[in-house]
Amino acid sequence: MATRMRPHSSMTQATRQPEAPRLPRSPWALSLWAVTAAFGTYFCTYAFRKPWTAATFADGSVWGVAEKSVLVTAQILGYMAAKFAGVRVIAEMPPERRAAGILGLCAGAELALVLFGGVPSPLHVAALFLNGLALGMVFGLVLGFLEGRRQTEALTAGLCASFILADGVCKSAGTWLMKEGISERWMPSAAGLLFVPPMLLFVWMLTRIPPPDSRDIAQRSKRLPMDRTDRAEMLLRHGGGILAIVAAYLLVSVARGIRADFAPEIWNALAISATPATFANSEVFVALGVLVVNGMSILILDNHKAFFISLGVGLSGCVLMIAALAGRQLGVIAPFPFMVLLGLGLYLPYVAVHTTVFERLIAMTRDRGNLGFLLYVADAVGYMAYAALVLVKGWLPVQADPLSFFMNSWWVIGILTILSLVAAWSYFAARSPQSLVDGVES
Repeated sequence: MATRMRPHSSMTQATRQPEAPRLPRSPWALSLWAVTAAFGTYFCTYAFRKPWTAATFADGSVWGVAEKSVLVTAQILGYMAAKFAGVRVIAEMPPERRAAGILGLCAGAELALVLFGGVPSPLHVAALFLNGLALGMVFGLVLGFLEGRRQTEALTAGLCASFILADGVCKSAGTWLMKEGISERWMPSAAGLLFVPPMLLFVWMLTRIPPPDSRDIAQRSKRLPMDRTDRAEMLLRHGGGILAIVAAYLLVSVARGIRADFAPEIWNALAISATPATFANSEVFVALGVLVVNGMSILILDNHKAFFISLGVGLSGCVLMIAALAGRQLGVIAPFPFMVLLGLGLYLPYVAVHTTVFERLIAMTRDRGNLGFLLYVADAVGYMAYAALVLVKGWLPVQADPLSFFMNSWWVIGILTILSLVAAWSYFAARSPQSLVDGVES
């Protein structure tokens, strides 16, 4: 059934694409161009966000709490605030404003890092909050260039591989800069400046990507900006299933955040001295596995079938995560493969939501909407939960044995995520494919 249209709405007018010349490329060449542009843009974005976490701030405290925990919380709170704002902003963003938005937000993030290095404690905490606030909407803007296409899963898998790989590479860059004599406070802004030139190139490449063609729209539905009524209608129509998916995403976001933001402490607890290459090497294997598994969803043409298979991918990741935890506790998995398997288990469901679950939900229901709205609903609650955990962790007696705290957290999260994904599966399996599109206005 056709997607509901509003001919006289300013929203509809805002979806018109710029008239600038586009690249006359074959489908495969265009896909390569698009994934390179998206991967590169978000990879560079991480240089404004993650290098500082390579520092331990081991000797510092703020308000009587370990400095690292306070800084992680500040950045997450800023990121979380941006995600809540993005539920509306990203859903309503006209396509022609995305590139300028990306560059403006990254410039604001770099300015915040300069303040982080220059202001006295505890004002540097506020600077990191502003950094997170600036960066929280970049992903949705990049994603808008990729959604609603027959190749969306492969393109988005490439985009997601950027933040998996960039997390390790940016920590390596931060570690290298500190070894070169740059202080923990000035290292983040220095790392960001290294990535400004490639960022400009990749954002320009994004602007050359043409909009989805008629075959894309027929297969995946047209993606439009959403006003308040559109957002409310989508949540009312599929609220129970979306809630279960968001719950699973929330849990995996918490587990992923622990692994990312406390990577130096975890490696040390595993009796591994983390060198600059350690972070990058572990994430290369994770990124490749996640990219292949989730990107292959483009081979499934049936949206209904692809949606349920993507839920199955998420469940398989949770099983892998639990198997890695059990293997480590039994002493049969060495530290490096444990971190790789744990990362793969965490990122399979996390990336499946980004690449396929919500993309195919919109495609199979033909709802008026866009992928950014659903992802920002999930991201907002995910970061809120992780911020709460980090705040609590700062007051818990885990400093003597951090690995036990993290391992126990991952066990609980793995089991609860499985239950949430099973609930989502049951909710949508109880509804026929036709019932999912019934009621969408033409």
